[in-house]
Amino acid sequence: MRLKNQEKKRAAVVKNGCSLIENKRDEVTNMKHRELTCIGCPMGCNLAVTIEDTGEINVTGNTCPKGAEYARNEVTDPRRTVTSTVRVNDGRTLSVKTKQEIPKNKIMDCVLALKDVVAAAPVHIGDVILENVADTGIAIVATKEIL
Repeated sequence: MRLKNQEKKRAAVVKNGCSLIENKRDEVTNMKHRELTCIGCPMGCNLAVTIEDTGEINVTGNTCPKGAEYARNEVTDPRRTVTSTVRVNDGRTLSVKTKQEIPKNKIMDCVLALKDVVAAAPVHIGDVILENVADTGIAIVATKEIL
């Protein structure tokens, strides 16, 4: 039975596209604890993050400074780069991505905004396909050349 619950948790993590392993609140101190797998470098460190009542964030388990930075960003303002495709006016598809990371809660809005976009050929790598996607102030750019 326990294995089945762990499998459900893993499936939920994969389904949500989130690196969050665990999110708990200490009943005595009321501090929030999160466990993350770092994606800042190839090491994939298991990070433990504690958020104090004062708002102070403590990170342990990182073997490089990128891990601490990743964990702090993940618990305060999680962001992701979105990759997708859009149609081209000649029937082909064009791979695109956000020029910078966008807030995680805007990912679905971003994808929905791309649904009806049709790029006009020719397109060069880095060309802006859509400005200010989902009111983030961030552009969608081409990652492929279509001549």
